[in-house]
Amino acid sequence: MFKAIMLAATIVAGPVETAVEIPGGLAPLKATVLSPPGGPRAAVVILPGSGPTDRDGNNPLGVRGSTYRLLAEGLAAEGIASLRMDKRGMFASGPAATDPNAVTVSVLAADANAWAGALKQRTGLRCVWLLGHSEGGLVGLIAAAGDNPDLCGLVLVAAAGRPLGTVIREQLQANPANAPLLPQALNAISELEAGRRVDTAGMHPALLPLFRPAVQSFLIESFRQDPAALAAAVGKPILILQGDTDLQVSVADARALKAAQPSATLVILPGVNHVLKAAPLDRDANLATYADPARPLAPGVVEAIADFVKP
Repeated sequence: MFKAIMLAATIVAGPVETAVEIPGGLAPLKATVLSPPGGPRAAVVILPGSGPTDRDGNNPLGVRGSTYRLLAEGLAAEGIASLRMDKRGMFASGPAATDPNAVTVSVLAADANAWAGALKQRTGLRCVWLLGHSEGGLVGLIAAAGDNPDLCGLVLVAAAGRPLGTVIREQLQANPANAPLLPQALNAISELEAGRRVDTAGMHPALLPLFRPAVQSFLIESFRQDPAALAAAVGKPILILQGDTDLQVSVADARALKAAQPSATLVILPGVNHVLKAAPLDRDANLATYADPARPLAPGVVEAIADFVKP
């Protein structure tokens, strides 16, 4: 009877979730580590996408699909530990920055390397992976530019392969409802690409969330970055994972990254959208998945990542 009870306990043992932190200057940076029982075979630091996106992959702008939490759970089932954080200046890491809008991609890249060192030490592994989703892919590419020995390599998920200004142009032009806004929007992008701040007086209110003065320094630095050029300089293994029903980043971006770094592994997942859920190209149906945490990640997402990072 005692052996049967012990066996049952072993079978139901699940991953262990731990709150962790590292120094962040003004205040600690905070994160969650999810570790599989028995110790991990590999470990990844999940770098979140743009804007006020929290460690679970949600934000107050209507994204509630919990993509990063689901990804962490899926990886744990494959024997892979993960760390997912709140970005400097946001959520539990909010006190670490007086102005979250002043936290540039270069600052986030430095934080990514710090988190990688912490996760390596915690797991005892030789190195860990950076997994950057969307804007997190750019952050990961910048972080890997210094050849950090704590990094095994990169997993770029739904990551742009072209400069951000180019991607934003295409996103705005893809929606016919934006036609009246395009002259102002395209001019603003060109000015920011040139390193010049934009006067928003008289700008259409619908454009202010994107181009408001508080975020323009962030945009100017981000627009200077060329993901393909950064990928070409990375000397570590790279997985490029892209869904073909992503409305925000295209398969062309993934192919641009692959062309820049021919040694990278490219995986295109059919019917997978930007938040890694199964979705059609129909805009309304696709976007509906962004707010559905009960919808699982699409088949193939976790498997492709796990197959790449496991030794």
